[in-house]
Amino acid sequence: MKTIQSDNYLIFFENSIAELVNFIKNGNYSRFFILTDENTGAHCLPAIKAELGDDDNYDLIEVPAGEENKDIDYCIGIWRTLIDFAADRKSLVVNLGGGVISDMGGFAASTYKRGIDFVHVPTTLLSQVDASVGGKTGIDINSIKNIIGTFTQPKAVFINYDFLKTLPARQILSGTAEMLKHGLIVDAAYWDRLKASDLSLPDEELIYWSVEIKNKVVIEDPTEKGIRKALNFGHTVGHAVETNSLINDGDPLTHGEAIAIGMICEAYLSYKKTGLKKEELDEIVEVISGLYPKYQLKTADFVTLCEIMLKDKKNQNGKINCTLLQSIGKCTLDNICTDAELCESLAFYAAL
Repeated sequence: MKTIQSDNYLIFFENSIAELVNFIKNGNYSRFFILTDENTGAHCLPAIKAELGDDDNYDLIEVPAGEENKDIDYCIGIWRTLIDFAADRKSLVVNLGGGVISDMGGFAASTYKRGIDFVHVPTTLLSQVDASVGGKTGIDINSIKNIIGTFTQPKAVFINYDFLKTLPARQILSGTAEMLKHGLIVDAAYWDRLKASDLSLPDEELIYWSVEIKNKVVIEDPTEKGIRKALNFGHTVGHAVETNSLINDGDPLTHGEAIAIGMICEAYLSYKKTGLKKEELDEIVEVISGLYPKYQLKTADFVTLCEIMLKDKKNQNGKINCTLLQSIGKCTLDNICTDAELCESLAFYAAL
C-alpha cells in the first residue's frame, strides 16, 4: 500500500477509493456527508457510489463549481444542510472535489459544532498536490482569497490518479504551477525532472514526489510560523492577479495561471533583491512562459494590484511580504517589497 504519513493522518495513493470506504466503515461514524460540485458529482461520485454499494447512510451536499462560490453564503448553506440532516459530532464530511471543495468543506467541517471529522478526496491536480495536504481551510470574502479559515488537519487524504483523466488540459496546467513551485523553493532536482517531463498529464511518480515535498514542509511547520512560508512563493503577486481577474474578466484566470504569473514576477524580485542569478531567472521565465499563455497585465491595474496585495494575510505591519528565491531550489522568507518594486516586477512580466 503506497502511502505518505503526514502529521497525524495518512495520504493514500493506491486503491484509494476502496481505502476510503474502509476508513468510513471502520470509523464508527453516525453518518457521513459527501460534499461535491456539479463536475465531481457527474464525473467522480459514481466511482465512490459503486464502491459503497448498498451503504445508504450518507447524504449529498452539492455546491456550484468555481472560486467565486467559495464564500460565506455557500458555507452557510453547507452548515444548514448539516443541521437539517441532524449531523452530530460523530458525523464525517467527505470533500470530493478540487481546491474549492477542500478549502470550503474543510472550513465548514472544522467549525460545525466546534469541529467534526473530514477527509479529502481531491479530484484535480491542484487539489492533489496542494489544497488537500497541510490542513489549511478557508473561504474568500470580497474576493480576498482564504482570508477566513482555520488550520485543521483532515483525518485522511485519498488520491485517485484516474480522476485526473476527467480534467480539461487547462485544469491540469493549473495544478502543474504548484508542482513547479515545489521544485523552485526546495528541490532543484525535482524542478529539473519536471522540465524534462511531459506535463500535459504529469505521471503518478511526479505527483507523489510533489506531495512528499509539501508534506515534509507542513510537518516541520504546521501553522506557518517559519519554513511553511516557503510555499507562498508566487502567491503574493499571484493571488492579487487572480483576485483582480475574478472581479474583472469574463473568463477569469485559474489559480495556477495566476500563480504562474506571480512566480515570474517574484523570480524577478528575487533577481533584484535576493541573489537569484540572471540565467536562473531566464530559465524560470522560459519554462513557465512555455507552459502558460501570456496574460495582458494592464499598467493601469498595477496600483489596484498593490492595493489587493496589502490585504494579503501574509503581510506584516502593513508591509507586503514575499517569499523569494536565492537560487533554484533554495528560498528566503519574509522579504518586504515596496509598491515600486512590485510594480517593477509586474512591468517585467507585462513586457515579456
